[in-house]
Amino acid sequence: MDDDVVSIHSSHESGLEEVDRRTILEPVVQRVVDALGGYEGGAYRMGDEVSGCLRDLKKLWRKDDTDDERTVARIFWETRVLPNDLVPILLATAGKGLVEDKRAIACADLMTAMTWPIDMAEELQELDEELDKGTDYTQLLFSHLNYKAALLTPGVMQALFGIVLPPISKPAKERKERDGQIVNLILHLIRNLIFIKDLPANTHLSADQAEYSSLQTRLVKALSETHTLDLLLTIAANTSNDSLFNASNTLVLEIFYLLFRGVKPHLLAIDQSKQPAQNLHRLLAAEDKKKKDLARNASSRHSRFGTTISVQLKPSKKPVAPLADADTDGPNDPASGSRPLVLHRQAAITRESGSVLDFAKRSKARKSNKIDELAREDNLSVEAKIVLQGFAREAVESSFNSFLRSLLKDIKSERPKIKEKDHLRLLYITKWFLEFFLASRSNEKAVEGQRKWNLGLVAEVTDRGWIIWVLKRMRQAMDEKPKMWNELQAGIECLTQLLLLIDVMSSSVISDPQLNEAAVILQQQLIYNGEVLDISLESLRSYKEGTQSLAYLNASVYLAYALLRMLERWGKENTGAVYVRKKKPGKRKKTTGQGLADEDGVPDVENEPDGDSEEEVVHETMFTFDAFEMKFANSEITKTLLTYLSRYRDFDSPEFMKRAVNLIHRQVVKAKAEGLYFNVSTLNLFKIILDDQKSLPKDQPFKDLVKLVNFILHRFFRALEGEPFLAVEAFFPKNRGHWKLYSSWEPERKGRHERETVEDTKFPPEVQVKKGYSWSEQIGIAIAALVDDGKTELVEWVKDILVLVIRQRNKIIEETDKKPKDEDTDLDDDEQKKLTPSADAISKFLDYLIPYISDEHAEAATKNSILKLMFRLLKFTIYDDNGDELQWTVPAAILPSDLQSSLSVIDQFLQHPIDLDGKKASQLLSKKPRQRRRRRSPSNSDIELVDDDEPKRKRREKKKKEETQYKSAQFIEDSDAEYGDMEAFLEREKALRDKAVMAAAQSGKIGTMRATGTKKRRRKGKDVEARKKGKVGNPENQPAGEESSADENILDSEDDILGTMRRSRSSTPESQPAPRARPRPRPIPTRSTKQAMSTDAVSEDDAGMNTTGVRRTGTGRLVLCEDDEL
Repeated sequence: MDDDVVSIHSSHESGLEEVDRRTILEPVVQRVVDALGGYEGGAYRMGDEVSGCLRDLKKLWRKDDTDDERTVARIFWETRVLPNDLVPILLATAGKGLVEDKRAIACADLMTAMTWPIDMAEELQELDEELDKGTDYTQLLFSHLNYKAALLTPGVMQALFGIVLPPISKPAKERKERDGQIVNLILHLIRNLIFIKDLPANTHLSADQAEYSSLQTRLVKALSETHTLDLLLTIAANTSNDSLFNASNTLVLEIFYLLFRGVKPHLLAIDQSKQPAQNLHRLLAAEDKKKKDLARNASSRHSRFGTTISVQLKPSKKPVAPLADADTDGPNDPASGSRPLVLHRQAAITRESGSVLDFAKRSKARKSNKIDELAREDNLSVEAKIVLQGFAREAVESSFNSFLRSLLKDIKSERPKIKEKDHLRLLYITKWFLEFFLASRSNEKAVEGQRKWNLGLVAEVTDRGWIIWVLKRMRQAMDEKPKMWNELQAGIECLTQLLLLIDVMSSSVISDPQLNEAAVILQQQLIYNGEVLDISLESLRSYKEGTQSLAYLNASVYLAYALLRMLERWGKENTGAVYVRKKKPGKRKKTTGQGLADEDGVPDVENEPDGDSEEEVVHETMFTFDAFEMKFANSEITKTLLTYLSRYRDFDSPEFMKRAVNLIHRQVVKAKAEGLYFNVSTLNLFKIILDDQKSLPKDQPFKDLVKLVNFILHRFFRALEGEPFLAVEAFFPKNRGHWKLYSSWEPERKGRHERETVEDTKFPPEVQVKKGYSWSEQIGIAIAALVDDGKTELVEWVKDILVLVIRQRNKIIEETDKKPKDEDTDLDDDEQKKLTPSADAISKFLDYLIPYISDEHAEAATKNSILKLMFRLLKFTIYDDNGDELQWTVPAAILPSDLQSSLSVIDQFLQHPIDLDGKKASQLLSKKPRQRRRRRSPSNSDIELVDDDEPKRKRREKKKKEETQYKSAQFIEDSDAEYGDMEAFLEREKALRDKAVMAAAQSGKIGTMRATGTKKRRRKGKDVEARKKGKVGNPENQPAGEESSADENILDSEDDILGTMRRSRSSTPESQPAPRARPRPRPIPTRSTKQAMSTDAVSEDDAGMNTTGVRRTGTGRLVLCEDDEL
């Protein structure tokens, strides 16, 4: 026999002429099968070379590994080798106590290979469209049913159980690798038998076919009788203690999944002896309901006479008589007016004629909905269910926690035995046992306050590591392309049961304070994590009919229902502040040192990567139930709920309707989002429900549904009276907040003392350049927009401001740094860049307050959004926005070289406008969101202070004073050692006072007086003129009279410069009266270094300028000498 096998193999490799594979293999297989043995006198007798024949059959079976047709498997089925030879050999060896016989193990090996599950989806994908056109797997699937029936022969399962006992009974140190292989082999055979699906029950089939519809029941009973189920529980409970059992935990997990997916846990938890009576009652109720529906819509006894009804279309429209010379087929044809339709159906008497006309229309084919891709319906008898019920109870009581812990440990350790489908099976099994546990606990009666089903039996699912893993798998399922809907469904169902378990732990029935505290902590962690909240909303939003199964729809609705109930109850019991964590991707880290670049490898330190990686920024926001309930008011969620509600006829329990009504009620009543349901399709669904109102069950959820539908319709027609255009809007979706226009929803008022945030509408909205343009291009777009609007004089005004500030600051630099003054006042760019100021010169710069020399300039700087955009691009800042006009300043931190660069860019775009590819500059601008400010309603204290003129100013000054004191206090330590010698300190103080007195004598002011003054005083002579022209500087920043005179000279020439520029550029005759001059604002006191740098610093990315940071003495700092400060 071995020679035949080898010859076939060698001839195949030698490249001989290709012949039919079946023609070669069939006689060889037949001779090997004949040599196994046969029946003599009613007893099976094995051949002399039975061991060699079994090895040859295994070699022949391996030839199907490269054959899509499965030729050897088909030949094995035709020869009936498994029922006629392998089963008798197994019974003759292991069945008679020879459990370690190699022939028995070889038979079990062949049985496992022949019953291996066929993945139809994968097999069909591998088929070739031309070569494998006639491939049919029906015969192979039917052969598996026959193999399952043959292995259920009495004595076979007991023999297989005997084979697995010797390896298990050996001590761990005496076991060999072969022992583990034998245990793995038998478990795989059991898995294969459970996987084979029975035929659906059908009373019209033959007796042999009817037998194939109850094989699963026989298998469950056989596993129980042979103690194989006890073996599975032993392996599951000791996976952490025995390496042999730990190697088989994933296989036991798959067996559990295949056993329990065919029965619903809540049905298995009840008393199975009462199940047949309940099923009979349910079927009789369904039949009675069907009869009533038929009787309600049935024809009357006069239907034998027939019915003819004429329906008039457009009865109010009168036919127009055709003209003499008109075409009869034209628009005035009488047929185009009111024409009757004849209906020969009696239903047209009581029903709408439109629905009767729809009978004759061809229905559009729809994509069928999948019921459930995770579970299946097994036709199990009551005895088999009782066996599974006892098996499930023992599994929960003895092995659930340890089995779950070992599997999760292997998954986190990334063991090679963990496959991708094991994650799905673990989620499903956990969900199944949790639901079975909760259902059994609810049916159990407490005896003396003690329960058999204590919560410690499923404590592993409340572990933080387990919850994190579940959320991680669900997040990965959502991120996959395409999304893994089956695993996501299993995760949603598992998460729902976890929420129900936490709900039980926190209920008043539980008297253990530790359990109540643990439930509160779990709820806080789930809320703070935030992923459960996001998943509950995303699962409903992502549902599309025909893509996911109906079980996914039911699971998503159940999760949202359970979560909202838990959050509502928890929010009433806990009134403290709770926060939700939100993760947002931050900026990417740059490589430092010898860090790894993108995709170059794995960094050495796991938690501190050196390469480019995205930082995960975590934000915490306060959680309120009302805010989360408002997120639930979403058009996509409403569409999912309506899809769920449209299947109300298929609801076999009032609990399904209760969930739908509860969620819709939250949207309509609590979130005040009834506008989401103002659609034609929704109104049609409500009409169908009201028409079927009499046939609905009498349970309370269905009564609540009718009330809710009437409430929504009442709101719709009331909104229709106020807004007739809603009749048109009803044909369009209510997304992007459009439903708020027709709902009773109102914006929420936030804050204490009746404060609320309102949009700052004091000034026109700001604009910004759309993304994708550099700083200089944004300047060019702003200039083009002003020129297009005929506001070129505003661009010239900006140039005048830049020229003036440049000249002022250049003069300070020349006088401070003692550089020779160039006769030419206009410096080119190269010369300007060479003029680098020193730190002393920069410290003398002041924030330049832009003067408004006309009302037009003041209005443009306040209300012209494009001019304000240009000011922001040039890094001008707003000094005061509390008045009727905005006060703009040129910050002291901007160097003259940067101002000169901006001036050059403006000149360039004035001479050569930017090319916008035919677009208008206004098309490249977009509105910025308005700033929101707090508004407080007047209180009693505010009313009392209405007549006082100074409370606002005092409050503002007090706030600035507190801020200054705080900033100064953080530099002051309670120590006298840092001052050194007290006498030297007093001498330095005396010198500073003398210097201040000399500066005051030169400027004509009191040395102790602040630059801005403490209150208004009348000034005479030069002080008045100096104040009007803005000559008065800041004494705190002018230590000597030299600096004061420099500023005075600069400010003296200000009016002359502006006047000269205006006269040279103006086209108005001189005889025309000049506009009335506006009072010039006072100069701004120099701000502290920290404040100036935080608000006025110019970044290279935004402005393309390099701004030098300036360190100046703050107004709130204690000065000890010229070099030291605190």
